[in-house]
Amino acid sequence: MVSNLPADSVGLVTQHKAVFEEPLSLDCGQVLPRYELVYETYGALNRDRTNAILVCHALSGSHHAAGYHSEHDRKPGWWETCIGPGKPLDTNRFFIVCVNNLGGCHGSTGPATTNPETGKPYGDDFPVVTVKDWVRSHSRLADRMEIKQWAAVAGGSLGGMQALQWAIDFPQRLRHAIVIAAAPRLSAQNIGFNEVARQAIMADPEFHGGRYYDHNVSPGRGLAVARMLGHITYLSDDAMRAKFGRDLRGKMSYDFDEVDFQVESYLRYQGQQFVQGFDANTYMLMTKALDYFDPAADYGDDLSTALAGIECGTLLISFSSDWRFAPERSVEILRALLDNEKPVSYLEVEATQGHDAFLMPIPRYIEAFSAYMGNVAQECAP
Repeated sequence: MVSNLPADSVGLVTQHKAVFEEPLSLDCGQVLPRYELVYETYGALNRDRTNAILVCHALSGSHHAAGYHSEHDRKPGWWETCIGPGKPLDTNRFFIVCVNNLGGCHGSTGPATTNPETGKPYGDDFPVVTVKDWVRSHSRLADRMEIKQWAAVAGGSLGGMQALQWAIDFPQRLRHAIVIAAAPRLSAQNIGFNEVARQAIMADPEFHGGRYYDHNVSPGRGLAVARMLGHITYLSDDAMRAKFGRDLRGKMSYDFDEVDFQVESYLRYQGQQFVQGFDANTYMLMTKALDYFDPAADYGDDLSTALAGIECGTLLISFSSDWRFAPERSVEILRALLDNEKPVSYLEVEATQGHDAFLMPIPRYIEAFSAYMGNVAQECAP
């Protein structure tokens, strides 16, 4: 339990809600007549409104990126490693905004939200959303907050993809894109992992075609399996070997219902914990958004052409043991930016933690991120 909040934390935080009555046209061809975005902020906006940073969350993230909602919270926000006084996203220098994406399950309009046309939760009627849809909705929030240009848009994994899309779609509205542990599009293998996860959810008898809210149930077993599969891909083989090896919890049971190995126990626990705070329909939507992300597709499958209009500086960071979004994928972005003679910095961090490394306090990663953001902060200084 947290009794005394850490000195380098943003401390206690509260969420905000923005309501948009203006319809939002989506890539899928549908229109959201109105929607709400829930978000948190950390730090203070300067007089010229030039020190704002947008943090974009990954698949299972939310707007709660840092700090605590109460002194009794056991865990802080998901990017506590990087947001706070003296950290890379230094709240003594920057005003940080993090939004729960449309389709999410932490307050923004999503599948569990009441559909005004039916009076029932949207369920599977909620439209499929894309990274470009999220960027458009975030730009409206920036307008509402009177932020004409972000000092940076930052994120890891799916969040990094959003930062890249921001640089493409709104080149004059950000000065820097921070793209960490990301890729210019998913590989066939990654799309395959996402499809297996969705099939696990849909095969749960409590799924009811996505309308499980009407039955007052949840496809928890399917969602837990989906999370277990995803969690394996976020870790490296070295990390799993170091953490678990082939350690048994006791004697071998020779029974499929029993948990023999420590890694089995860990994955089952992760799956069950995830089910308590996440929505299956949201998981389906987020994985589809990942699958559909492919900015080069709008430019004849030429990534260099897709990035030709970018005006911001870019920081790319990858991790050596990340096999889900391998360093080679960041290098693709790097080469496309260099083809256009765009300012870009790139670092591959030696790390054993796999894809989840972007969430961890790895010294080389934190040092490089902090150094880059130090330069960004100088640009914001009055």
